[in-house]
Amino acid sequence: MAALAPDGGRPRLRLVPDPPAAPARPLLGAVEMLPGQVRAALVDRAGKLLRRTAAGFDPAAREAAGVDAAVRQAAGECFDGCELTGVGVAAAGLVDPERGSFIEVNEVPALRGYPVAEVLRRALGVPVYVEHRARLQVLGDRWFGAGRGLESFASVSTGEVLGVGVFYDGELLAPHGGRSGAHMTVLAGGELCTCGARGCWKTVATTRWLRQRARAAGLGAEVTLAELVRRGDGGRPVVEEYADNLALGLVNIQQLFAPGLFVLHGEAVEGGEGFRARVEERLRRDSGWSTAAPPRVVLGEAGRPDDVALLGGAGLVLTHR
Repeated sequence: MAALAPDGGRPRLRLVPDPPAAPARPLLGAVEMLPGQVRAALVDRAGKLLRRTAAGFDPAAREAAGVDAAVRQAAGECFDGCELTGVGVAAAGLVDPERGSFIEVNEVPALRGYPVAEVLRRALGVPVYVEHRARLQVLGDRWFGAGRGLESFASVSTGEVLGVGVFYDGELLAPHGGRSGAHMTVLAGGELCTCGARGCWKTVATTRWLRQRARAAGLGAEVTLAELVRRGDGGRPVVEEYADNLALGLVNIQQLFAPGLFVLHGEAVEGGEGFRARVEERLRRDSGWSTAAPPRVVLGEAGRPDDVALLGGAGLVLTHR
């Protein structure tokens, strides 16, 4: 349950240590909002995904009609005929959890001010809760993944969307107006970001950067991290630079909060053990760790859809019970 902040502002989002006793309506709804895509899942209290659906929309469109249609399609197909306890929304972008709406997503103009909780409440007639996707990844990892039983760790989203959620000393850090780290400055005077600033972590540690660098190196225009890894020595310089850039942001998180464990999700999983080891090596070298054990980096589960944010959305429903 959420506890009131000392200053009377936004309640802190506290993690329920264990799922509560089975409610009368035990099924949980989860929705993940990404640029151009809406994913929905029906989840039980054990973290088993019973059903998945997805719908797309044009991320460049300025009107919200396409987003509305995608939200209703994904949610309708997934939750039709189900008795839900509630729905948790994992939103990739700057969000207002109290209002249940997006504030803005730089590359998706139609999501500016989009009231996703209201849209889903009207469609489904159940409580709807909204949080930043990176922070909900933490709930998914804490209850159902590599963070189970830990008091501190970080969950990292990589690929088209970059972000970090931190679970620190038994609490999910969710400051009012907080973002997910993608726009922390890692290179003074670096590339211009979509937010208008220069040198943001996002400019050097996302799929966009990877493809630009691979194209400049003559490795192809739409190449993936997995393909670059398979090319061996030919792709290694770009792969290693990408790993180093990802580690830049993790170093800052480690120095501030010392979570000790970083769970990588999304594109980084495609990089395999070599990519993971490179990120961990740079993290340990540059973070100046002084804890009993060096920080560790692990990969999310490979070979299956990355559902940790959806699991976190289901967990968000339980935190409000």
